[in-house]
Amino acid sequence: MENPRQHPAFEAVFKPGKLSFGFVLPLTRTAETRPDLRAQLDFARLADRLGFSAVWVRDVPLNSPDYPDPVEHMDPWVHLGALSAATDRITLVTGAIVSPLRHFIHTAKGAASVDHMSKGRFLLGLGSGDRPGEFRPFGQELSDAAERFRENWERISGLLNNDGRTDPSGATANTGSEIRPRPMHGSIPMLAVGSAGQTIGWIARNACAWATYYRPLARQRDRYAIWRAAVQKVDPTKSPAFASSLRLQLEDNNRAPAQQLDLGLRAGRDGLIEELLALREMGAQHIMFNLTSDKRPAEEVMQELVSDVIPQFS
Repeated sequence: MENPRQHPAFEAVFKPGKLSFGFVLPLTRTAETRPDLRAQLDFARLADRLGFSAVWVRDVPLNSPDYPDPVEHMDPWVHLGALSAATDRITLVTGAIVSPLRHFIHTAKGAASVDHMSKGRFLLGLGSGDRPGEFRPFGQELSDAAERFRENWERISGLLNNDGRTDPSGATANTGSEIRPRPMHGSIPMLAVGSAGQTIGWIARNACAWATYYRPLARQRDRYAIWRAAVQKVDPTKSPAFASSLRLQLEDNNRAPAQQLDLGLRAGRDGLIEELLALREMGAQHIMFNLTSDKRPAEEVMQELVSDVIPQFS
């Protein structure tokens, strides 16, 4: 789309010079593999009331031995429909739909439907997938995922951001059937989640934003610098919208030093604030927390983030 910053859902999450915060569902305890999926709606309602910017859902069609996270996930479109009805303000984001495993028309139709159900509060994040055991049952090979991702991206973008028409051959065009309903704000911003087998230049040319995994700060700075250079090569006036996940175990001791976890941190409030300030200075515009803890209820952590952490970034 030409200017995603004119889209209210995108603007709520990605603001130059600012840092917003969201959550990845499901919120679980460390060893919990079967979360109460209905309780996840309560977490989303709480995040909505507390003023968080976004809630992210993942696409995990199959749990398999080569997938190290055994947590159960609902189908993302079913989940997003429930979240649309359960919340009023918070932006809903997919992080990410595994695009090569889905027909592009189904993805576009689902996105347009959630966009309307949420009254325009939806951002479409797409990824390529990375687990061979998930591709084989769909009759596909992981080696083809990057090419299918590019093809599907172009087609989905055409359906959502133009007039919604598609021809029988599967390529978007101005003839044939069309996707309805149309996006409420004229388009739906599309985010690249992970590298999806693409160059940074391709992502900069095609995506409104890039969402990636947490990395230790020095490595993330290098990653962001490459992203910023790629975006500015495409458009020197464009702010490089960048989001990062952060697995978080927030200690009740405010001064507990920050310790690296796989894809995140264990830290007290002070150490977390220091990390987040550095990420904002780097150029990050959104952090999606993945809360995992055996010690503190998620609701308690969310309340502390709102009362004592997020005000540092207002």
